Amino acid sequence: MTRIQRIAIMTDNHETLLEFPCEFPIKVFGHTHAEFESQVIAIILRHARLAEDSPVQSRKSQGGKYDAVTVTITATSKPQLDAIYLDLTASPDVIMAL
Repeated sequence: MTRIQRIAIMTDNHETLLEFPCEFPIKVFGHTHAEFESQVIAIILRHARLAEDSPVQSRKSQGGKYDAVTVTITATSKPQLDAIYLDLTASPDVIMAL
């Protein structure tokens, strides 16, 4: 069992304070490159649809070395959110996802 699989199993036992469905922002950080935003959106769209009237927001770091992308989705369950975070953090382009 890999480290990521153990984390996924452990999080299944935790309760959540969220009520589903709900609007849920996901913020993703990575090294700047032309395709980063579209890669993040593609990963998220494997699991969820974008929230209505919630545009994708992107920002570069002050030095321009990193990108931050915020995507708001309509979350339907905790397992859905867990799957999104596991996919995002498995990407070599993603440094951190919150």
